Amino acid sequence: MDDPILTIDEREAINGGRWFSSLSPSLRHDILRCAYVQRFKDGELIAARGDPPEQWIACAKGAVRVSSTSISGKQITLTYVEPGIWFGDVAIFDGDRRTHDAYAHGETTILCVAKADFKKILAMHVELYEAMLRLHARRIRQLYGLVEDLNTLPLRARLAKQLLHLVRSYGVSSLSDGREVRIGLQLAQEELAQLLGASRQRVNQELKAMEREDAIRIEPGGLVVRNREALLRISEADLER
Repeated sequence: MDDPILTIDEREAINGGRWFSSLSPSLRHDILRCAYVQRFKDGELIAARGDPPEQWIACAKGAVRVSSTSISGKQITLTYVEPGIWFGDVAIFDGDRRTHDAYAHGETTILCVAKADFKKILAMHVELYEAMLRLHARRIRQLYGLVEDLNTLPLRARLAKQLLHLVRSYGVSSLSDGREVRIGLQLAQEELAQLLGASRQRVNQELKAMEREDAIRIEPGGLVVRNREALLRISEADLER
């Protein structure tokens, strides 16, 4: 569903993005001037693997689930794009087709810049080239960090790091207890397991252990982080050995 106007919260999410907010006012203005809004219901396909690169996209509300499909036909979740994050530019730069599927996770709003407009903005603003290099460098650093964690950290530490990331991106403070933070992104344990490259059973065991240690609380509607410091200690435990 298309809607020409971002809500105040959606615009704040875009403008408050770490990368976008670092751009000059004139560049931000030209990007927003060319952009159009699309809204999706939970589970709707935003872009499919193999599609030609037609848009540069930012998440403004909800989340975009990036996934691939295994040989057996099972969908594997690779990451979630949070509000304020831009994606889809790699395919526009190299001209190749999209490498993964993108689905709305929850009620999701995206902001899109057509490929032709993206190229025009690049031609007008040399600054955007340097900004894209910084963005890609950050992604490469994050990717190397994920690969390192996968090969060096036990599942318990990787899970704690993932929960801390989700709290930073989707945390909602509890009104009854200021120390508790609910993870606003609704994730099934199977989806959380896929993010970590582990089985649902093993992730469930580690979550229950963290609950016994009062670091988190498992509720039917999702996870509540009770003690961020405890999660931080778990995530760094192997680094101290």
